[in-house]
Amino acid sequence: MKKNHASASTDEKTLIAKLIEGDAAAFEFVVTEYHSIMLAVSRAIVGEAFADEVVQDAWISAIKALPNFEGRSSLKTWLLHITSNGAKTRLRRESRQLSLDDGWQAEPGSKFDHTGHRIDDVLPWNVDTPEALLENDQLRQVIEHSYQQLPANQRAVLTMYDMEGFEMTEICNILDLSSSNARVLLHRARTALHHSIDKYRES
Repeated sequence: MKKNHASASTDEKTLIAKLIEGDAAAFEFVVTEYHSIMLAVSRAIVGEAFADEVVQDAWISAIKALPNFEGRSSLKTWLLHITSNGAKTRLRRESRQLSLDDGWQAEPGSKFDHTGHRIDDVLPWNVDTPEALLENDQLRQVIEHSYQQLPANQRAVLTMYDMEGFEMTEICNILDLSSSNARVLLHRARTALHHSIDKYRES
């Protein structure tokens, strides 16, 4: 395992060196590999209207910053961190309804959700899988509407954890969140979606 990890690290260093040299094939490879996930993270934070522009700016920033890349995280995590920061900045500029300085983090060490219920663990998808739920077109629309209404921080964590399969540690690094904050945000996002599903089924 250590040998494979070292090999992967060496491969990435080689790739970064080629990018710094302006190798077109290396850049095409990186864009193919990471553009879609960068777009997903951007869309989750800032919404559809500005997602493409944020990602374009993120690529420009990344290319300029590549010579200073220290390799303390993977290239993927580094690119997504740049994307996340750019999306937060754009959201702050476009909407004054949410202060990212105060509102991006959940309450530090919070053990309770917004209704006052204790959070012992993240609410699981324990009734239906998201894939099964989306088979129903009408329910899919309900879920999509509820998803779009989530605060940006909750939507980002939910997207990255449940839809894109990121580890919680990766999400914390990319979004600059503590583990406890990320889990609270994920719990709240799932709770909101569950509430929408329950309301739909009761109607």
